[in-house]
Amino acid sequence: MFILGDMQIIPSQTSIDPKPGQLLARGVTRHLAQLGFACLDEFKPARGLRMDVMGMGKKGELWCVECKSCRADFQSDSKWQNYLPYCERFFWAVDADFPTDLLPEGTGLIIADAYDAEIIRMPDALPLAAARRKVLTRDFARTAALRLQTLRDPRL
Repeated sequence: MFILGDMQIIPSQTSIDPKPGQLLARGVTRHLAQLGFACLDEFKPARGLRMDVMGMGKKGELWCVECKSCRADFQSDSKWQNYLPYCERFFWAVDADFPTDLLPEGTGLIIADAYDAEIIRMPDALPLAAARRKVLTRDFARTAALRLQTLRDPRL
């Protein structure tokens, strides 16, 4: 058992081994937290889309990070461009052995492991319409609040 704020959290009796992409996501979220970002794993900005990591900065900036554990994982991702209208900066997070020459020009690059990450290439900022920013910010906050509420009361 551990304490989160005023909540007592009891971990599940079964241990789930995280997948390689989930380990990369953990390192990415740790690094982005050091930069002042709040992050959500598997954030859904729109129907049919699920970002590996969505980060919101102190000034409301929205970054998307797609975590790819191997060449096949990257090559099977056909919808990454659909995320571009939902973020101001788009990054790939890969491990140190990933063939980074496969990654598209103009996108960001993060080298990560399960414990930390480093931004290698910063992508250009993409314009985000004010109306879309408002909806994404609301959805980000609502998703975070619902996940926290579920921790407090798993029966919801």
